[in-house]
Amino acid sequence: MLKRIVQLFFILAGATLGFIFIPEFITLLDYSSFPEWLGNPYVGGLIGAVILFLSTFWFADYIVNGMRVLEEMIVKAPVTDVLFGTLGLVFGLLVAFLIGIPLNSVDFPVISSVLPIFITFFLGYFGFQVGFKKRDELMNLFPASRVAAKKREETGQISNQSKVKILDTSVIIDGRIADVCQTGFLEGTLVIPEFVLEELQHIADSSDVLKRNRGRRGLDILNRIQKELAVEVEIYEGDFEDIQEVDSKLVKLAKVRQGMVVTNDFNLNKVCDLQGVEVLNINDLANAVKPVVLPGEEMNVQVIKDGKEQNQGVAYLDDGTMIVVEGGRDYIGETIEVVVTSVLQTSAGRMIFAKPKLMEKAL
Repeated sequence: MLKRIVQLFFILAGATLGFIFIPEFITLLDYSSFPEWLGNPYVGGLIGAVILFLSTFWFADYIVNGMRVLEEMIVKAPVTDVLFGTLGLVFGLLVAFLIGIPLNSVDFPVISSVLPIFITFFLGYFGFQVGFKKRDELMNLFPASRVAAKKREETGQISNQSKVKILDTSVIIDGRIADVCQTGFLEGTLVIPEFVLEELQHIADSSDVLKRNRGRRGLDILNRIQKELAVEVEIYEGDFEDIQEVDSKLVKLAKVRQGMVVTNDFNLNKVCDLQGVEVLNINDLANAVKPVVLPGEEMNVQVIKDGKEQNQGVAYLDDGTMIVVEGGRDYIGETIEVVVTSVLQTSAGRMIFAKPKLMEKAL
């Protein structure tokens, strides 16, 4: 259907151009040497329509494909982006039209003909970019938006429970998010962006076996969350074409939807903190439920390898917590009793520093 509309447009355009220009073109070539009916404007319109209709067999498919790509981009974009981008475009074209009115009366051809076209293109593009990139600030100009935001802040209308939870790729592949949802500790709607699904699909199709298995595991986790768990799942089909990185898109989506990013990526956690976006880190949750270890406590550990520093040994608890044993290099492969000296807690994990109890007694 779209292809037929494009062909019809070409036919009408060809008929119009042929009606206007072909008789003049015949006259310039020497009208007396051609049949008289060629100078008829209607014949010229028919010739122009036929010529441009034949050209559609080469160009129509490209035009239709381009229009469908543009349509898909617009449909996937958030409605606020489309609305304010369009308003900016209309405002830019209106200003260009007003500027072009006095320019049309200038006798100099370049100023009266070429300059208005350039101004129209420039201000249209400039208006679209301003409306698109300043949409958040423009929304705050409307009194209703300010009043609603103020009421939400005063009454706490948007609580952590009602905010949508936006899942990133790392937390889906990790898999623990499904267990957290099953226990009921995570409430609200889970939002899975389409660009995250595309990244998972790309990982699942990788030639690397490890990446392929990780991607398939992530898709299996999503399937389990949708079909087996009593949580509401939303697939967000929008995209942010002006942003390339998936992490940046997640932060932008969290701002647009006023949601929270769920991740176990330490770097994404820091980016969210810097940009004022709330984040739920699965690693933070895992660390919070680990047994508390205080300096001075004693425990039995097995030193399994060297540490980074001289004479250090490394051991692990059952939950995977790393224990750095000072002077533990001599005890590799042995189970010894150690005394905790300090504990380092970060979003990346927990690290315990200790020293052998025998050394403590010697001191």
